[in-house]
Amino acid sequence: MRSQKVAGALVERIRALVDRPVSLMEVCGTHTVAISRWGLRSLMPQELRLLSGPGCPVCVTPVSGIDRAIAAARLPGVAVVTFGDMMRVPGSSSSLESERAGGADVRIVYSPLEALAAARAEPGREVVLVGVGFETTSPAIAATVVRAEREGVRNLSVLPLFKLVPPALEVLARVPGRPLDGFLCPGHVSVIIGARAYEPVAERFGIPCVVAGFEPVDILAGVAMLLAQAQRARDDSGKAEVETQYRRAVTPEGNPAALRLLDEVFEVCDAEWRGIGAIPRSGYAFRERFRAFDAVARLGLPETRVPDESGCVCGEIMLGLRQPPDCPLFGTRCAPRTPVGPCMVSSEGACAAFHRYEMSGGADGR
Repeated sequence: MRSQKVAGALVERIRALVDRPVSLMEVCGTHTVAISRWGLRSLMPQELRLLSGPGCPVCVTPVSGIDRAIAAARLPGVAVVTFGDMMRVPGSSSSLESERAGGADVRIVYSPLEALAAARAEPGREVVLVGVGFETTSPAIAATVVRAEREGVRNLSVLPLFKLVPPALEVLARVPGRPLDGFLCPGHVSVIIGARAYEPVAERFGIPCVVAGFEPVDILAGVAMLLAQAQRARDDSGKAEVETQYRRAVTPEGNPAALRLLDEVFEVCDAEWRGIGAIPRSGYAFRERFRAFDAVARLGLPETRVPDESGCVCGEIMLGLRQPPDCPLFGTRCAPRTPVGPCMVSSEGACAAFHRYEMSGGADGR
């Protein structure tokens, strides 16, 4: 999947398929990083634009969600447990990293089960897991909640900040003033939800979708498949379809066990996306049976209303209307060590990837 010979052949095929201005969007932070890291953008013909969507779960976590995690960390007898990439994400006045430096009990874990272990070990302490992620992460957290219920662990709760990808694609498809010729769909999420989950987007909006893996050859092959489909549609009036390049991991129906688990624990709800705003039916809330595990209700965590960062255009970047260097803060006020907007917050954000790999003119590991 890193063969230069195969990659070279795919680049030639891509160039042969582009005979007009074309815009494709990858909707996965891992794709975004791979495109920058391997210098794939520089191999594309000038008429082809690769746009980055809101595919980084940390980036799209709203400030209000971070503020709630911070509010929990400030409560006596509470330990906030989170994945490491959430530590430096700025809330309206602080971050979890700053709260820990100030004495709050904030812990980094690599698995939701570590939060359950912490709750078991300290029954007198309330353990709050920050529930961030797309459909890739949420099944593991759902499984942890089910296990906690079965074991009778009552001092574990979850701050639900989950996001769903297909509703975001519908928002992206409706953006005026930015024609889109195809979605490069996320491989990890698709392992869970299956390729068929994108069929409504292809059918309703006429935008081809290709699920691709994360190696350079995967991505180039996915781009070539999107271009070929767009050309067929133009030449033969063919309809937009969902195709899977990442067949070694993704099936049409996804992972039925994981989907049943998600449906058992959660119900779909509206959700706020940092930089974009509210998207209907794009998040998960606890079902009544599991509502005791909802940290917001259990701890009475307040809701804050915070405007997007002044001068930051991350929302337009995630909608495909601008590229990272178009932002007036890019590389000056906003950098990976001092992020202002969501796309610079996480290493999987479009601005962070662009800043790390493309502004330096080199690709790490290329």
